[in-house]
Amino acid sequence: MSGDRGGASAPSEAVEPRLLPGAIGFLDALVIGLAATSPAYSLAAIIGAVVALVGVHAPGVLLASFVPMLLIASAFHFLNEVDQDCGTTFSWVTRAMGPWAGWLAGWAIAMTGILVVGSLAEVGVVFTLDLVGLDDWTGSKPVVLVLSVLLVLLMTMLCVLGTELSARLQDFLVIAQTAALLVFAVVAIARGVSGDSPLGGLTPSLGWLDPFGEGGAALTNGLLLGVFAYWGWESAVNLTEETRDPASAPGRAAIVSTVVLLVTYVGVAYAVVAYAGTDFLAENADEEEAVFAILSGDVLGGWDWIVLLAVATSAIASTQTTIIPASRTGLSMARRAALPRRFGRIHPRFRTPDVSTWWVAGIAIGWYVLVSLISENALFDSLTALSLLIASYYALTGIACAVYHRRRLTRSVSTFLLVGLGPVVGALLLVWLLVLSVRDLADPENSYTGQAWLGVGPPLVIGVAIFVVGLVVMLWWRTRDATFWRERPGVAVDPVDGGAGTP
Repeated sequence: MSGDRGGASAPSEAVEPRLLPGAIGFLDALVIGLAATSPAYSLAAIIGAVVALVGVHAPGVLLASFVPMLLIASAFHFLNEVDQDCGTTFSWVTRAMGPWAGWLAGWAIAMTGILVVGSLAEVGVVFTLDLVGLDDWTGSKPVVLVLSVLLVLLMTMLCVLGTELSARLQDFLVIAQTAALLVFAVVAIARGVSGDSPLGGLTPSLGWLDPFGEGGAALTNGLLLGVFAYWGWESAVNLTEETRDPASAPGRAAIVSTVVLLVTYVGVAYAVVAYAGTDFLAENADEEEAVFAILSGDVLGGWDWIVLLAVATSAIASTQTTIIPASRTGLSMARRAALPRRFGRIHPRFRTPDVSTWWVAGIAIGWYVLVSLISENALFDSLTALSLLIASYYALTGIACAVYHRRRLTRSVSTFLLVGLGPVVGALLLVWLLVLSVRDLADPENSYTGQAWLGVGPPLVIGVAIFVVGLVVMLWWRTRDATFWRERPGVAVDPVDGGAGTP
């Protein structure tokens, strides 16, 4: 790891065992980045809603949503080159903008994982039960709840047992869901084009790639859904300390994963719209991820299990990989004394952050069970609040890239565009979407519960409450140990491929 963090660092860095260097390679990192986005589940969850908003221009909205993701992935790449820290955004924002912003960025990353892990496990359980013919069990809330908790515990155990083991499992799960999605897409678009669709279908057109077809609020709301679909690719960079060629391989994996997701999302969106048309998808938008399950029987007949397999493996894979960013961020924060030192423990045999991993899983399970017992709508509202956290830490990463490399930006046109302007534009796009998201979430009618909490929509209350709790925890910990808050921002003074930071 190159560069000076500025200020003092936690003594635990010198005495704790290290994560296992070289445990995975570029392809493993790429697979983990793809798995963390849960492509089959994410696309199934949003496609109906996007079509309801923008009609046949759904592929175009998914294309437009890719732009800020690519620009932020570029920021991840160039920041990782100078600081291969498993805390990624937490470490980089601290380095560029100081400990206060860095701590809140780390908190946002950890909380995204906590909010979503239980829900991903539930989707994996429900679709697996459907896949093996136990669909009657899905109607029992206690059964689904218990199986989902057990799945989270199993995935957590695999995370603790080793990064190599996790990577091997992800290889299988990603191949399974990608192959299943490919079969579904090819058959759907072939039947749609040939006029063999019982739903009518539409003839594909390049005009569908125009995201401005419906314009205005429809586009912005569609972009918000698209950003959620792409979220998660940065898990590859959270494993930077465990990846061969850590200065470049994780960053490249992040960028490539966003491109692979683009091709997958746009291709499947074309296939679904060509087969089902817009009316069917819009009418079933409230079915969330069940849209694919509904379509699979029509598209594949007796082979509908292929789609169930895609969504099940997608959700199960993401259940595991979503734990990685939160646990590695906790480890990084503990090493810098931004959290209690026990969160920085690395298992001496498995070389993984076992304490922070189990803590993330425990809090995630507690949150999932609590909100599920309140109501299913409350659980969905908590997931809607994710957009606030995702946009926040992605935007901070883009700004941190330009700020930290500010003395290098005039050295060449490519450096200015890729290291400075691109990440800033990506950050500003996400800030714009964040503001729009706050506006929309303030309306209780846009929530699943449909009820006002403190006069606004529940997702906004949940999102703001998470940041408030983060501030309280941060201030409390600062009174216990102010070591981290003595760090000072730095600046890159040398080229990325060999640079150092200095206050």
